[in-house]
Amino acid sequence: MRISCLSQFSRPLLFASFLMGLPQLTFSQTPISLENCGTQINLKAPPERVVTVGQATTEMLYHLGLHTKVVGTSNWFTDVDPKFQEINAEITRLADNFPSFESLVSQKPDLVTADFLFSIGPQGVVGKREQFHTLGISTYVLASQCIDQDSSRGTDGTRTALFSLDNLYKNIRDLAYLFAVEEKGQALVKSIQAREAAVIAKSQRYKHQDVSAVFWYSSAALGVDPWVAGRKGVPGWMMSTLGINNIVTSDEVWPMVGWESIAKANPDIIVIARMDRRRFEADDYQKKLDFLRTDPVTKAMDAVINNRIVVMDAHAMDVTLRSIEGLETLSLAIDKMDFSGE
Repeated sequence: MRISCLSQFSRPLLFASFLMGLPQLTFSQTPISLENCGTQINLKAPPERVVTVGQATTEMLYHLGLHTKVVGTSNWFTDVDPKFQEINAEITRLADNFPSFESLVSQKPDLVTADFLFSIGPQGVVGKREQFHTLGISTYVLASQCIDQDSSRGTDGTRTALFSLDNLYKNIRDLAYLFAVEEKGQALVKSIQAREAAVIAKSQRYKHQDVSAVFWYSSAALGVDPWVAGRKGVPGWMMSTLGINNIVTSDEVWPMVGWESIAKANPDIIVIARMDRRRFEADDYQKKLDFLRTDPVTKAMDAVINNRIVVMDAHAMDVTLRSIEGLETLSLAIDKMDFSGE
């Protein structure tokens, strides 16, 4: 063979020339495989067209610099992070709440992301994962939906262990991997870790073991049993981190508890969710405040009498990039409260 006559020096040169004639292989062309909530995701390359069903995944993609890949969003609870207002305004909003299956598919995505299994999952209100897969559309549900959580029990699932930011980091790393931007993902994780460490270091200077709280997310109507935070979700993590006692002992993420029971427990602090969603009257935090201050049962609670009511971004109460902001908000609010008279 002719190649056998080449010198040791010329063989590498010939091989290099051969490689130069081939299309360059990049990381983006490396097949991507990920197990996600019991479903295997297999991609030939990072997605180019993404539709999001949930604000959490939307803002994660924006923070990872992937807004150019997002062709549609839906299921918003609050305004987008201010730093992304201009970016978000250029992207189609399919629905403020849940989009129809047809409107989502019409965007011709190669990936659909979802914050919750109840939106895209076994009983998905938007659709089942298999419905998308049949059309050649991959799906990703935030991994935190399947970590220490049984989504089949309770309205919003039941926790089997206390939430930690490791659950959030898993979400970030998954999305960074799917889009081949792992370095950006790790940088985002490190920034959140630093913020948590700062709050923890500060909280060591004061003790709140004798302080109790309740988180009120919303209610189907004012006056009926509210949805409040269970002991193991994101608000439970906030309270545990700051040494605050949660008056709610349920493992459900958002159980319904009667106002009479809450008033009997008489929490020192009430945290209420602020959101733009208006599915229920109690979604409006101003109406929450009015109710607390005028209802015969609630207005007698110490937290209401002493105005120890904290208004918090509803998005911070779920597994999102704003969870750390919620912890910071609660910590700062407690700093300004006076418990000396009790």
